Amino acid sequence: MANPSKITEGGVVYSLGHFDGKQVRYDFSKVLTYLDAKGKLLFGRKFQIHPEDREVLLKLCNYMVRDHASCRKQGIDPNKGILLSGPVGCGKTSLMKLIRFITPHYRPYEIIPARNVVFGYNHIGHRIIEDYGNGHFYCFDDIGVEPMGRHFGKDCNVMGEILLSRYELFLESGLRTHGTTNLNAQELEERYGKRVRSRMRELFNLIAFDQSARDKRGHPPKGEGPVKEKQRKR
Repeated sequence: MANPSKITEGGVVYSLGHFDGKQVRYDFSKVLTYLDAKGKLLFGRKFQIHPEDREVLLKLCNYMVRDHASCRKQGIDPNKGILLSGPVGCGKTSLMKLIRFITPHYRPYEIIPARNVVFGYNHIGHRIIEDYGNGHFYCFDDIGVEPMGRHFGKDCNVMGEILLSRYELFLESGLRTHGTTNLNAQELEERYGKRVRSRMRELFNLIAFDQSARDKRGHPPKGEGPVKEKQRKR
């Protein structure tokens, strides 16, 4: 890519910052403008970036653009994956679908609903665990609320097994895995056990919405608009 700081969508060129020929100095306000436009293309004209999501978005952006200095300040390890947590409907899945578009020059991850993984196991058995324990980039959506797998009368905690496989891949090759979840740490441990929960701590950076974050799938509060952010260079 000639200039990774510029992205064209619908015939419009969006600048995300300044490219000096070696690296991009991202401008968060410009990134937000692009994400708002891209979100409307992906999810419809009612999509908007909410002011209360700014802190979560800033962390996700710093992670995605590999801003190591900002990641250190925010306690994020850029070599690990992201586990985005928060209440139902707060926008986790939409943000994980959206945020990958700001770095088209990096290898993208595929978003897979955890329940679909289990349905696959129910159909073809253990091979599904092998299939997702490969070298591809994945973001597993809604981790922890998927049903228990069952194939030929045998129960299996499918996502727990896959997370263990992805952890081994992470140790061997540094391959990152992402996910979203509605559950807190205690609930995840109850769902998967202490061993998997321990591996998840090493596999993921936890980025969390406030537990009071509202369900954005309803109507937005009257008068609310997109985030307006002063320009700042990163």
